[in-house]
Amino acid sequence: MSLLLSRSSALLLSATLSAGLGLGLARPALAAGPVHAVGIENEYADVIAQIGGPYVSTSSVMSDPNTDPHTFEVSPRIGGEMAQAQLVVENGLGYDDWADKMLKAAPNKTRIVINVQKLRGLPESTPNPHLWYDPATMPAVAKAVATALGKLDPVHAATFDANEKTFEASLQPWFKALAAFKAAHPNTPVAVTEPVGDYMLQAAGARIVTPFALEAAIMNDTDPAPQDVAAQNALFNKKEVKVLVYNQQVTDPLTNSFLELARKNGIPVVGVYETMPEPGYHYQSWMMAELKALKSAVDDGTSTESLIKKPAN
Repeated sequence: MSLLLSRSSALLLSATLSAGLGLGLARPALAAGPVHAVGIENEYADVIAQIGGPYVSTSSVMSDPNTDPHTFEVSPRIGGEMAQAQLVVENGLGYDDWADKMLKAAPNKTRIVINVQKLRGLPESTPNPHLWYDPATMPAVAKAVATALGKLDPVHAATFDANEKTFEASLQPWFKALAAFKAAHPNTPVAVTEPVGDYMLQAAGARIVTPFALEAAIMNDTDPAPQDVAAQNALFNKKEVKVLVYNQQVTDPLTNSFLELARKNGIPVVGVYETMPEPGYHYQSWMMAELKALKSAVDDGTSTESLIKKPAN
């Protein structure tokens, strides 16, 4: 679902930017202390923090796994953080293009902006913006972050490079687990509500049988074609899929009907997220947890609808 600001949000954005500029934060000088970095989505912020360590102060804008990230609205606090940022990592593909408007309103010649879409060389027509689920994404992001931080803080460039290598090595268990699932369960038929986890499913060798037109309609908050809804329902009624993967952060009457039908037919469901569940996760452990949930669903029919641990009573 693309992040389109409503008229009221646009007015708030204008006020936010004016406030940020009024604070004198439009053209911050390079600080002598830690580099101030912003990951628009908290999964990118987590990677920045792992690469930067104590030499980087990292914040994120979109971080609440209990809310719909597509209802995001800007605030004066966010305007101030964005204005001060020396390094920004954004997703691109229309997912967070409001961030570009904010950055343009608070220019800084030394600021480095990493657009993951452009980093990956993906065209604007790329249909699935949830790039963090693609195993090829974060290694590229980590390298770009290490390079950027080395330019902003040359004294600690060697540390950033070493941390990037450590990060890349830490992804190997996930890569191996994806390959193992693909070998053990080739072409596993999977239904989805949105294309949130599609990149990971494809890397794991799963066969997504939901019509993509239905995925895109739900993602973009438009009405899906009745024939696509009927085809999705048939997957559950005929028990033609091993699991339903759904966007845990965004549900509506239609997606709830899919969930109910899957449960009725004994099909396990797995929730995926658009922002990293916090606390308790880093990007690597989050991806491993999602893959473990998929494996449990296929191996023994176990549903994992939430990765967020509830506090003990």
